[in-house]
Order: sequence, then structure tokens, then C-alpha cells
Amino acid sequence: MKGDIKSDHIPVSKYKLLVLGFPSLTIVELSGLEDEIVTTELPDRTVVSGGQHTASEFTIMMPDHHLEEQVIMETWFIESTDPVSPSYKKVATLVAESVSGNIIRSRSLIGVFPKKRKLWDGEMNNEGEIALVEWTLSVDEILPI
Repeated sequence: MKGDIKSDHIPVSKYKLLVLGFPSLTIVELSGLEDEIVTTELPDRTVVSGGQHTASEFTIMMPDHHLEEQVIMETWFIESTDPVSPSYKKVATLVAESVSGNIIRSRSLIGVFPKKRKLWDGEMNNEGEIALVEWTLSVDEILPI
């Protein structure tokens, strides 16, 4: 495999999730986004495309002590609950950058909203690791830019 991979790769640690209308969020971990086409199995056991994408979800981890950012996420979460705000679904951009910064990969995320919040586990024996809040975000469509 050595020699097959081009130089100036995109490291998995060099990314930003930009939500339209929000300041920059400190996201220390982001799960992979899956984009799947709806399929149907025919009686002859072959599979055909239904032509549509399914909605997807991914998780982000954010420091709990970043109060302003957590307030933004909490407010957005509340917007997504009854009575649901007409503007609860947002547009976001996932940007990844190569080591040198010369290669940029971007994807538009359409119809994004937080659907779940998971707080950190408490443990008295812990040496003081950072408390992270896990947010599960739903996304209707992922488009390469």
C-alpha cells in the first residue's frame, strides 16, 4: 500500500462542523456520517435502488464546561421539541482539511437538528477527565460541495 496513498492526506483530527447562524463550536469528537440509498429486494433476490436517500444521524462530543456553546445546543434542542420551531432544522457544513491545508473537502448537511443529548458518566475514581456532552444530530441529506 505504501506508494499508493498520495501525500498530504486529510487527518481525522482536522475538521470543523459549521452550523449556519452559530458561532464556531468546539467539537472534540465526531462520528462518521452515513449516506444510504433506500433499496428494495425483488422476488428474484436482486436488489434495486428506490432512488431516495434515508435520513441519517451522527454524534458530536462537546466539552460541558464550554457554557456558551452548550447553551446554543440546549436552545436548539428546545427548538426541536413541542411546540417545534419552524426553523429547528438547520444547514451545516462539514469541512475537512489536509495536513498542508491545500486540500479541503466539504459536505453540506441539510435538515440538521439535535434529537438526543447524553450527559457524561460520573465516576469518583476518575483522575479528572474532561466531561463531554454527546449530542446526536439527525440529518436529512448529505451533499458533497
